Amino acid sequence: MAARASNPWRLCVAPMMEWTDRHCRWLHRLLTRHTRLYTEMVTTGALLHGDIARHLAFEALEHPLALQLGGNDALELAVCARLGEAWGYDEINLNCGCPSPRVQRGAFGACLMEHPRQVADCVRAMRDAVRIPVTVKHRIGLDRIEDYGFVRDFVGTVAEAGCEVFIVHARNAWLDGLSPAENRTVPPLRYDVVHRLKRDFPHLVIVLNGGLTTDAHITEQLRHVDGVMVGREAYHNPWWLASWDERYFGVAGPAGSRDDVEARMVEYMERVGPALPGGWYAIARHMLGLRHGQPGARRWRQIWSDHRLKALPPREVARRARAALLGRACVAVE
Repeated sequence: MAARASNPWRLCVAPMMEWTDRHCRWLHRLLTRHTRLYTEMVTTGALLHGDIARHLAFEALEHPLALQLGGNDALELAVCARLGEAWGYDEINLNCGCPSPRVQRGAFGACLMEHPRQVADCVRAMRDAVRIPVTVKHRIGLDRIEDYGFVRDFVGTVAEAGCEVFIVHARNAWLDGLSPAENRTVPPLRYDVVHRLKRDFPHLVIVLNGGLTTDAHITEQLRHVDGVMVGREAYHNPWWLASWDERYFGVAGPAGSRDDVEARMVEYMERVGPALPGGWYAIARHMLGLRHGQPGARRWRQIWSDHRLKALPPREVARRARAALLGRACVAVE
């Protein structure tokens, strides 16, 4: 089944811990207005016992935007979902795919796939609490057991609770023996499992995640599923996103040139940076891939990532980075 441009989940950027914060999402919105964005995973404990504004604040430009929650208690998730809706998010997504040891100790993430009825209870509680969509992101299996029936029954049980959108990372989660980074590369990709889910559940929205790095990959997968979610390639090569609105949604994108995007990011750093513990430097790290593939990109990246320049105004750093990109000598750091 080919995806339609009107499908809200046609193209998404994955939730990535330590990466897809609000500053990263601001950059992505300068490049694409229609791609669906996701927060980093926010645990229920962080919202119930921490600084809500720090975890949930975002800017209007970031819509459409989903809040990804991590947790396993239906009542706590319902409270946090209600908070997400009140803060203006467009979707609540439950993480059932993270395999990290810390998440396993909290008994949520990928290990929840072993308890589909518990996940269904969580989904049902969140759906009762909010009017926005409640979705689930999960793997195709656990450890080295490649049993299609396992993921089929998981989806079927959770769908009975009213979940209509499943974002499927097309790898197993190996809960022992692999680091989180290895879990993104070592378990083999099995796109055919996700395609089969779409055939078996044609009434559900099935979004494929995992290993997508080119337009050819995206186009091929959209022949089989309703949408795709791109992860690390979107972060490391953000300029790729500048073509997505026209290519996948049939409308012009917002980005004129890389220079324009960099200038907008400098304006954002000047506005937001003074209130951040790391200043503008905490924002600049997200755009280090903006010049990916351009001559001089390495020199440009070195300027923006030079901690010795943190005390300078962003416009001055941008001037030096531009000079480095063009191969001109820069003023030495004092």
